[in-house]
Amino acid sequence: MTGILLTKSNAFIIGPVSQLLGYLMNGIFTVLEKIGIPSIGLAIIIFTLVIYLCMMPLTVKQQKFSKLSAKMNPELQAIQSKYKNKKDNDSMIKMNEETKAVYKKYGVSPSGSCLQLVIQLPILWALYRVIYNFPAYVPNVKAVFSTLVDKLVTADGASAFLQTFKNASQYAKQFSSSSFVAGSDYMKNTFIDVLNKASSAEWMSLKTEFPSLATDVQNTYDTLSRFNNFLGLNIANSPSYIIKDAFQSGSYLLVVGALMIPILAALTQFLNVKLMPQPTNNGSTGNEQADAMAASMKSMNMMMPIMSAIFCFTLPTGMGIYWVAGAVIRSIQQVVINRHIDKIDFDEVIRKNMEKEEENRRKSKDTVAKSTVNQSARMNTKYLNSTSGLSQKEKDVIIEKAKAAPKKEGSIAAKANMVHDYMEQNNK
Repeated sequence: MTGILLTKSNAFIIGPVSQLLGYLMNGIFTVLEKIGIPSIGLAIIIFTLVIYLCMMPLTVKQQKFSKLSAKMNPELQAIQSKYKNKKDNDSMIKMNEETKAVYKKYGVSPSGSCLQLVIQLPILWALYRVIYNFPAYVPNVKAVFSTLVDKLVTADGASAFLQTFKNASQYAKQFSSSSFVAGSDYMKNTFIDVLNKASSAEWMSLKTEFPSLATDVQNTYDTLSRFNNFLGLNIANSPSYIIKDAFQSGSYLLVVGALMIPILAALTQFLNVKLMPQPTNNGSTGNEQADAMAASMKSMNMMMPIMSAIFCFTLPTGMGIYWVAGAVIRSIQQVVINRHIDKIDFDEVIRKNMEKEEENRRKSKDTVAKSTVNQSARMNTKYLNSTSGLSQKEKDVIIEKAKAAPKKEGSIAAKANMVHDYMEQNNK
C-alpha cells in the first residue's frame, strides 16, 4: 500500500509505467512553460490526448473482437445448449473442441478481449497516478514547493497541523511510517503530497499558523495558482469548494464554471457510452450467464454518467478536467472507429479465416502424411539393413512368403503385387 501512497508510485508494473508517462508529462509541461503557458490543466488535456491516441490500435482491436463476438455468440450459445446437461468427460471434450473450432473459424482468441484490457489498464491507472501526483513527475512543479517544505519540515507542529487538512487522511500511513523522520526526503514528499491537494483556505490557514513562513507560503501559493489556473478555475480545488467560495465572495461566474465540470463529465460520459457498441439483443438469449452480464452492463452504463458527475464534483478540478478530456477523446475516437469498423465486411473476414483454417488443416495433414512416409521408409531401410547378411536364397524365401500372404483387397500390398505380376508378364 505504501507504494501507492508515496509521492511517486513504486507499485508493481504501475510504478515503471507511471515513470515513463511521467517523462511524457514533464516534457509537455516544460514545452508549455517555455512558450509562456505553464498551465497544468492544459498539460493534462494534451497528455490525455497523446495517451489515448497511442492506445487507439488496441481500442480498434478490441472493437473488432466485440463485433466478431456478436456474430459468433449464437454459435457458442448453441454449443452450450447442446451440452447443457452433459457433464461426462467425453461430452466436455467434444464441447471444448467445438468451441475451439468456432473461435478458429472467426479467427479470434478466447482471451483476445482480455489481453487488450490487460495492456490498457496499467496504462490508464498509471496515467491517473501521474495526474493525481503531478509534482512527483514534473520537477519544475515540485521545485515550487521546495523552499517552503525545506523550512516546514523543521517547524514545530507542522506535521500535526498538516494532518488536519482534508486530504491528509489518505496519507496517514506515511505520517506513521518509520521512514517519516524529521528533515528526511520521505517527510518532504509527504508534505508535498498533502500541500499539493490543499484547498485555498488550507493554504491561508497555513500562513496564519506559521507567521514566520507567511512569505514563503504566499509565494508558493501564488506560483501554484498560476500553474493551476485553467479558465479562471483553480484546478487544485474541487468544484464543490469553488462554488462555496464563489458564493461567499460573490464571484457567480466561477459558480457557473465550477458547475460545468461535473455537468460536462456526466454528458461526455453519457455520449461515450452511447457511442460504444451495444448488445444486439434486448431480451433474453436463453443463456443465463450472458443475460446477467448484459443486464449488469446496462445498469453500469446508466450509472456511469451519474457517478462521473459525483466524482468530478468532489475531486479536485484537475481530475475533472482529465475525466472530461478523456471522455471527449474517447467519444471522438469511437466515432472514427465506428466508421472504420462499419466499412469492414466481417463476412469476408470470416470467409478468409475459414480458408486460412482449412489451409492450415491441409498443411497439417500433409505434414502428418510426410512424417508417416518418412517413418515407413526408415523402418524399411532398417529392415533391409537387417537382412543384408542373408543369402539370396533366404531372401527369396522371405519374398515368396510375403507374396503368398493374404492381401486385403485394395491395400497397398495387393496393388504392389498386381504391378509386380504385370511387370513379370511383360518381361516374358
